[in-house]
Amino acid sequence: MITVRRGATLSSAQSDTLTLECHFAFADYQDPAHQHDGRLRVLNQGTLRPSEVYHLGPEAAVDVVTWVRAGSLTAQIDAFAPEEIQADGLHLISTGSGCQKLAWQAGPEGASFLQFWFLPDTDEGMPRQESRLSFPQGEDGGFRILASGFPEDDPEESEVVTDGAPVALSAGARLLHAVIPAGEGAAYSTSVNRDLYLLVVSGMVNVADAVLQAGDAAAVSDVRDLTVMAQEQAVVLLTDVAST
Repeated sequence: MITVRRGATLSSAQSDTLTLECHFAFADYQDPAHQHDGRLRVLNQGTLRPSEVYHLGPEAAVDVVTWVRAGSLTAQIDAFAPEEIQADGLHLISTGSGCQKLAWQAGPEGASFLQFWFLPDTDEGMPRQESRLSFPQGEDGGFRILASGFPEDDPEESEVVTDGAPVALSAGARLLHAVIPAGEGAAYSTSVNRDLYLLVVSGMVNVADAVLQAGDAAAVSDVRDLTVMAQEQAVVLLTDVAST
């Protein structure tokens, strides 16, 4: 089953000093019809002016993944060393037993970002931070894994560790990215009892009989094989999480 969520139907939430566009209930936006998608708890879109800071905390038992769409961000989490992330880069804070202060500061050009919150398999363990400045783009326009909690995606499980390896989630989940040329497609296969959530960052795509434009999303359940066809060059993000 595929359920389309149009970008125009998203609601706003006020979090700290920032107004976010939210796919699911968050902060002062409450919506019984859109609480989560499986174990994907949050998908928020935000824009920061130059040097502006977005604060959260305290938070525990959640993996917060921030993907920078444009500009740059510096993540400052408790006593961890600051991490600067450029466009197409990724930052993960796995809050584990708890983080008190989480902040992301925009660089001199500002920043546009997407933030995903994944519910982990366990709330135990010390907080940990991981980041990637960028990820190499595949030549075929297919999906590449940005973050994963599956052992088979862990570069330590293979003989060769390559640059741009996925960051390690605390749950059996994935975050994937694809740049799909016009007229071409990207395919992804999952297993049973999984929920997929596809977000069109830019461009226009077809998913089954649905046409999605920039800002639109599709919640996909009871589907093992997903194909995304681009009507025009498109950038998409895809999550694969356990159903609840």
